[in-house]
Amino acid sequence: MIVLPRLHAGIDESFPHPRHALHEPNGLLAFGGDLSAERLLDAYRHGIFPWFNEGEPILWWSPDPRCVFRTDALHVSRRTRRSLASCGWTVTVDHAFDRVIHGCAGARANERGTWISPDMMQAYQTLHDRGDAHSVEIWDDVHLVGGIYGVAVGKLFCGESMFSAVSGGSKAALIALCALLAERGYPLLDAQVTNPHLVSMGAIDMPREAFLARVEALSAIDVPSGAWRDAKPSFLT
Repeated sequence: MIVLPRLHAGIDESFPHPRHALHEPNGLLAFGGDLSAERLLDAYRHGIFPWFNEGEPILWWSPDPRCVFRTDALHVSRRTRRSLASCGWTVTVDHAFDRVIHGCAGARANERGTWISPDMMQAYQTLHDRGDAHSVEIWDDVHLVGGIYGVAVGKLFCGESMFSAVSGGSKAALIALCALLAERGYPLLDAQVTNPHLVSMGAIDMPREAFLARVEALSAIDVPSGAWRDAKPSFLT
């Protein structure tokens, strides 16, 4: 029988250490609690993230290994560079956070369940309103064709989800985000769980203990609340 630690809504309590996460399913650490801004930020500062389907209890994860991007080592093919150079798309930051997170939820409508429930959307919108969660948007004129969002803690960016309304939209958003992060001195983008698409773009698996050491160091860096909205990233860097 699997016995998981239970967290309680509205109570200030610590997460179990990620070393106690299950091997199968990989990284499952605890359940329960709430999606308050304080708890979410505490989770990210300890290498933990929520992931659950609507109707399930909140599940907290810290898989081993951890999928990450080194923001200055993204793989962008020549074909992709040529395509982005000629497509006429533009990039903004924090101009349409709500549309990006809704796009990410809608992109998974045909999957078996979606972890981006209305409660999750509201929780991350609250983080965005506080200046902790950010989005990168890709536009074709006035049409949103792709985007990505996540949470910044210190000098670590924790990616949550991305979407494409047309082919290549999410890839352009990821490229633009990594360029922005590298320019601003964020060395790592946490991508949580490996998949072939992320690996094709340069994601690597980092042992959890090594990842947690990086999280501890990077999340402790004091970053003044900057003007993300005024950033002008390029996916052609």
